[in-house]
Amino acid sequence: MDNHVLEARHIKKEYGTTIKTEILHGINFSLTEGEFVSIIGYSGSGKSTLLNILGALDTPTSGEILFKGQEYGKMTEDQLADFRNQNMGFIFQFHHLLPEFTAIENVLIPTWIKMGNTSKKHVNRAEELLELVGLKEYIHHKSTNLSGGQQQRVAIARALINNPAILLGDEPTGNLDTETTEHVYELFRDINKEFGTTILIVTHNDKIAKKSDRVIEMKDGNISRDYMN
Repeated sequence: MDNHVLEARHIKKEYGTTIKTEILHGINFSLTEGEFVSIIGYSGSGKSTLLNILGALDTPTSGEILFKGQEYGKMTEDQLADFRNQNMGFIFQFHHLLPEFTAIENVLIPTWIKMGNTSKKHVNRAEELLELVGLKEYIHHKSTNLSGGQQQRVAIARALINNPAILLGDEPTGNLDTETTEHVYELFRDINKEFGTTILIVTHNDKIAKKSDRVIEMKDGNISRDYMN
Protein backbone atom coordinates (compact mmCIF):
# COMPACT_ATOMS: atom_id res chain seq x y z
CA MET A 1 0.00 0.00 0.00
CA ASP A 2 1.46 3.37 -0.99
CA ASN A 3 1.38 6.40 1.26
CA HIS A 4 0.66 9.03 -1.37
CA VAL A 5 -1.29 11.87 0.17
CA LEU A 6 -1.70 13.66 -3.16
CA GLU A 7 -1.51 12.43 -6.74
CA ALA A 8 -1.91 14.10 -10.12
CA ARG A 9 -2.51 11.96 -13.21
CA HIS A 10 -2.09 13.34 -16.72
CA ILE A 11 -3.09 16.87 -15.69
CA LYS A 12 -3.67 19.33 -18.53
CA LYS A 13 -4.79 22.93 -18.16
CA GLU A 14 -6.01 25.18 -20.95
CA TYR A 15 -7.08 28.81 -20.84
CA GLY A 16 -9.12 30.65 -23.46
CA THR A 17 -12.10 29.75 -25.63
CA THR A 18 -11.61 30.80 -29.24
CA ILE A 19 -7.83 30.70 -28.92
CA LYS A 20 -6.78 28.08 -26.41
CA THR A 21 -3.44 28.09 -24.63
CA GLU A 22 -2.31 24.93 -22.89
CA ILE A 23 -0.41 25.76 -19.70
CA LEU A 24 0.13 22.24 -18.32
CA HIS A 25 0.89 19.37 -20.69
CA GLY A 26 -0.09 16.12 -18.98
CA ILE A 27 1.57 16.42 -15.57
CA ASN A 28 2.07 13.28 -13.47
CA PHE A 29 3.02 13.98 -9.88
CA SER A 30 2.71 12.40 -6.44
CA LEU A 31 3.33 13.67 -2.93
CA THR A 32 4.09 11.33 -0.05
CA GLU A 33 2.92 11.92 3.52
CA GLY A 34 5.47 13.90 5.50
CA GLU A 35 7.45 15.14 2.47
CA PHE A 36 8.79 18.67 2.18
CA VAL A 37 8.87 19.48 -1.54
CA SER A 38 9.71 22.62 -3.52
CA ILE A 39 8.53 23.39 -7.05
CA ILE A 40 10.86 25.72 -8.92
CA GLY A 41 10.92 27.22 -12.41
CA TYR A 42 10.92 30.48 -14.31
CA SER A 43 7.84 32.70 -14.47
CA GLY A 44 5.35 31.14 -16.87
CA SER A 45 6.59 27.59 -16.34
CA GLY A 46 3.23 26.53 -14.89
CA LYS A 47 4.30 25.99 -11.28
CA SER A 48 1.65 28.24 -9.68
CA THR A 49 -1.05 26.83 -11.97
CA LEU A 50 -0.11 23.32 -10.85
CA LEU A 51 -0.12 24.33 -7.18
CA ASN A 52 -3.57 25.91 -7.52
CA ILE A 53 -4.94 22.74 -9.12
CA LEU A 54 -3.35 20.50 -6.48
CA GLY A 55 -4.81 22.73 -3.78
CA ALA A 56 -8.32 22.64 -5.31
CA LEU A 57 -8.24 26.38 -6.01
CA ASP A 58 -8.54 25.63 -9.73
CA THR A 59 -9.70 22.65 -11.79
CA PRO A 60 -7.80 20.84 -14.53
CA THR A 61 -9.03 20.78 -18.12
CA SER A 62 -8.40 17.03 -18.07
CA GLY A 63 -6.77 14.46 -15.83
CA GLU A 64 -7.33 13.32 -12.26
CA ILE A 65 -6.38 14.72 -8.86
CA LEU A 66 -6.52 12.32 -5.91
CA PHE A 67 -6.24 12.99 -2.19
CA LYS A 68 -5.43 9.79 -0.27
CA GLY A 69 -6.80 7.81 -3.19
CA GLN A 70 -10.06 9.75 -3.58
CA GLU A 71 -10.56 11.94 -6.65
CA TYR A 72 -11.51 15.53 -5.91
CA GLY A 73 -10.91 17.24 -9.24
CA LYS A 74 -14.58 17.01 -10.19
CA MET A 75 -16.21 18.14 -6.94
CA THR A 76 -18.77 20.96 -6.92
CA GLU A 77 -17.66 24.42 -5.74
CA ASP A 78 -19.27 23.88 -2.31
CA GLN A 79 -17.65 20.47 -1.95
CA LEU A 80 -14.28 21.90 -2.94
CA ALA A 81 -14.61 24.72 -0.40
CA ASP A 82 -15.28 22.21 2.39
CA PHE A 83 -12.47 19.99 1.16
CA ARG A 84 -9.94 22.84 1.15
CA ASN A 85 -10.95 24.03 4.59
CA GLN A 86 -10.61 20.57 6.11
CA ASN A 87 -7.49 19.29 4.37
CA MET A 88 -5.38 22.14 2.97
CA GLY A 89 -3.50 25.04 4.50
CA PHE A 90 -2.49 27.90 2.20
CA ILE A 91 0.25 30.52 2.46
CA PHE A 92 0.62 33.07 -0.32
CA GLN A 93 3.14 35.76 -1.20
CA PHE A 94 0.67 38.29 0.21
CA HIS A 95 -0.52 37.27 3.66
CA HIS A 96 -4.16 38.43 3.19
CA LEU A 97 -4.69 39.22 6.87
CA LEU A 98 -7.73 41.26 7.87
CA PRO A 99 -6.31 44.60 9.06
CA GLU A 100 -9.03 45.26 11.64
CA PHE A 101 -8.41 41.87 13.31
CA THR A 102 -5.77 40.94 15.85
CA ALA A 103 -3.20 38.21 15.19
CA ILE A 104 -5.21 35.57 17.04
CA GLU A 105 -8.47 36.59 15.37
CA ASN A 106 -6.85 36.21 11.95
CA VAL A 107 -5.58 32.75 12.91
CA LEU A 108 -9.06 31.70 14.04
CA ILE A 109 -10.83 32.67 10.80
CA PRO A 110 -10.69 29.14 9.26
CA THR A 111 -12.33 27.69 12.39
CA TRP A 112 -15.18 30.17 12.06
CA ILE A 113 -15.65 29.07 8.46
CA LYS A 114 -15.49 25.40 9.39
CA MET A 115 -17.55 25.39 12.59
CA GLY A 116 -19.48 28.67 12.56
CA ASN A 117 -18.02 29.53 15.96
CA THR A 118 -14.84 29.32 18.00
CA SER A 119 -14.35 27.02 20.97
CA LYS A 120 -11.90 27.33 23.82
CA LYS A 121 -10.04 24.42 22.24
CA HIS A 122 -9.56 26.43 19.05
CA VAL A 123 -8.41 29.51 20.98
CA ASN A 124 -5.88 27.41 22.88
CA ARG A 125 -4.56 25.93 19.64
CA ALA A 126 -4.33 29.38 18.04
CA GLU A 127 -2.30 30.60 21.01
CA GLU A 128 -0.01 27.55 20.77
CA LEU A 129 0.53 28.10 17.06
CA LEU A 130 1.32 31.79 17.50
CA GLU A 131 3.83 30.82 20.17
CA LEU A 132 5.29 28.22 17.78
CA VAL A 133 5.86 30.88 15.11
CA GLY A 134 7.46 33.21 17.64
CA LEU A 135 4.58 35.64 18.21
CA LYS A 136 3.55 34.85 21.77
CA GLU A 137 3.86 38.50 22.78
CA TYR A 138 1.90 39.75 19.76
CA ILE A 139 -1.25 37.63 20.03
CA HIS A 140 -3.57 40.60 20.60
CA HIS A 141 -1.80 43.07 18.32
CA LYS A 142 -3.64 44.30 15.25
CA SER A 143 -2.13 42.85 12.09
CA THR A 144 -1.35 46.36 10.83
CA ASN A 145 0.99 46.82 13.80
CA LEU A 146 3.12 43.82 12.82
CA SER A 147 6.11 43.73 10.46
CA GLY A 148 5.91 41.96 7.11
CA GLY A 149 7.72 38.94 8.49
CA GLN A 150 5.47 38.80 11.54
CA GLN A 151 2.36 39.05 9.37
CA GLN A 152 3.57 36.13 7.28
CA ARG A 153 4.10 34.14 10.49
CA VAL A 154 0.48 34.85 11.43
CA ALA A 155 -0.51 33.54 7.99
CA ILE A 156 1.45 30.35 8.65
CA ALA A 157 -0.30 29.86 12.00
CA ARG A 158 -3.66 30.47 10.29
CA ALA A 159 -2.84 27.84 7.67
CA LEU A 160 -2.19 25.29 10.43
CA ILE A 161 -5.22 25.96 12.65
CA ASN A 162 -7.42 23.21 11.16
CA ASN A 163 -4.63 20.59 11.25
CA PRO A 164 -4.31 20.35 7.45
CA ALA A 165 -2.85 17.26 5.85
CA ILE A 166 -0.95 19.46 3.41
CA LEU A 167 0.54 22.93 3.70
CA LEU A 168 0.85 24.68 0.33
CA GLY A 169 2.78 27.89 -0.27
CA ASP A 170 2.98 30.04 -3.40
CA GLU A 171 6.12 32.20 -3.12
CA PRO A 172 5.42 32.59 0.63
CA THR A 173 8.60 34.60 1.21
CA GLY A 174 8.54 36.58 -2.04
CA ASN A 175 8.05 39.90 -0.24
CA LEU A 176 10.48 39.25 2.61
CA ASP A 177 14.14 40.13 3.03
CA THR A 178 16.83 37.45 2.94
CA GLU A 179 17.19 37.05 6.70
CA THR A 180 13.45 36.82 7.31
CA THR A 181 13.13 34.36 4.42
CA GLU A 182 15.70 32.11 6.09
CA HIS A 183 13.77 32.23 9.38
CA VAL A 184 10.47 31.41 7.68
CA TYR A 185 11.94 28.38 5.91
CA GLU A 186 13.49 27.18 9.17
CA LEU A 187 9.97 27.45 10.59
CA PHE A 188 8.59 25.34 7.73
CA ARG A 189 11.22 22.72 8.49
CA ASP A 190 10.32 22.73 12.18
CA ILE A 191 6.60 22.32 11.34
CA ASN A 192 7.42 19.49 8.95
CA LYS A 193 9.43 17.66 11.60
CA GLU A 194 7.25 18.39 14.65
CA PHE A 195 3.81 17.74 13.14
CA GLY A 196 4.74 15.54 10.18
CA THR A 197 2.88 18.02 7.96
CA THR A 198 3.33 17.46 4.24
CA ILE A 199 4.62 20.71 2.71
CA LEU A 200 4.61 21.79 -0.94
CA ILE A 201 6.15 25.18 -1.74
CA VAL A 202 6.43 27.06 -5.05
CA THR A 203 9.52 29.27 -5.16
CA HIS A 204 11.80 30.90 -7.70
CA ASN A 205 14.72 30.78 -5.26
CA ASP A 206 17.09 27.84 -5.86
CA LYS A 207 18.84 28.37 -2.52
CA ILE A 208 15.55 28.11 -0.67
CA ALA A 209 14.51 25.02 -2.65
CA LYS A 210 17.68 23.28 -1.44
CA LYS A 211 16.28 23.41 2.09
CA SER A 212 13.49 20.99 1.11
CA ASP A 213 13.77 17.20 0.83
CA ARG A 214 12.79 17.06 -2.84
CA VAL A 215 12.79 19.50 -5.75
CA ILE A 216 10.47 19.53 -8.76
CA GLU A 217 11.76 21.64 -11.66
CA MET A 218 9.17 22.87 -14.17
CA LYS A 219 9.74 24.22 -17.65
CA ASP A 220 7.15 25.18 -20.28
CA GLY A 221 4.29 23.38 -18.55
CA ASN A 222 6.17 20.13 -17.94
CA ILE A 223 8.14 18.62 -15.10
CA SER A 224 11.69 18.67 -16.43
CA ARG A 225 13.41 17.25 -13.36
CA ASP A 226 12.42 15.59 -10.08
CA TYR A 227 15.17 14.87 -7.56
CA MET A 228 15.99 14.46 -3.87
CA ASN A 229 18.25 16.92 -2.05
